[in-house]
Amino acid sequence: MAEQKGGRPISASQRPTGGDKAIATKKQYFRRKKVCRFCVEKIDDINYKDVKMLNNFISERGKITPRRISGVCAPHQRRLAEAIKQARSIVLIPFATAI
Repeated sequence: MAEQKGGRPISASQRPTGGDKAIATKKQYFRRKKVCRFCVEKIDDINYKDVKMLNNFISERGKITPRRISGVCAPHQRRLAEAIKQARSIVLIPFATAI
């Protein structure tokens, strides 16, 4: 039987798992910070009639692209969502694609 120093057995949650070694050897890469396209181009009003621009922020299934993917800031994302919803309601943009 193996002897332990200190007298008390080590619980499973305190045992080293080797996970730290995997993190250290993993190659890290630099991800560029996404900047808001509307802030850079200084666009204040997002027009619901500009279908070509709105289509850049809609997935192929017809969903609005989230901020974390599109890189748009929060105020412009809210205006963008409103413009997309307006364009959908007057059928400039479809609600969903045909399957």
